[in-house]
Amino acid sequence: MRLFAPITVTILLLGACSTDQRLMNLDSPSSDGPDEFAILPTRPLELPPDLNVLPAPTPGGTNITDPAPMGDAVAALGGNPGQLAQQGIGASDGALVTYAGRGGVSPGIRQELAEADAAFRARNGRRLLEKLAGTPAYQRAYRTYRLDAQAENERWQRAGARTPTAPPPQTEE
Repeated sequence: MRLFAPITVTILLLGACSTDQRLMNLDSPSSDGPDEFAILPTRPLELPPDLNVLPAPTPGGTNITDPAPMGDAVAALGGNPGQLAQQGIGASDGALVTYAGRGGVSPGIRQELAEADAAFRARNGRRLLEKLAGTPAYQRAYRTYRLDAQAENERWQRAGARTPTAPPPQTEE
């Protein structure tokens, strides 16, 4: 019995010596963490057909191999990436924007979501033992929003949807 208390304290202290959990910390301002959306691969280098028509170098400017995620997304959706520099929506994309907003739009949706997330984080912050042990509350707080990928895949397969990237449903023999 005399060894129980020191062993317990030792286990708790060693348990608190965990790896850096800042990415899963709901209380973190995340200003010093990595931005996973800022990491973009560059485009492959290509030799132009005529080396005499190369653009002039622009120090501090853009490069032809720099990624252009907005333009790439617009092109992938069938739009004109050249219209990104213009203000407003091009005539060819007006129908798409109208269809996307058919259920109504909320002009302050970003602010509303930020306020709702701040309130959620305040309600589901770290508990006393989580603070003492330095463990993140992320998994516990967002547990109800977690998607069970296998169950969702089975639901879509039962509904008759093709899921070519998932294994076929198991049949009983």
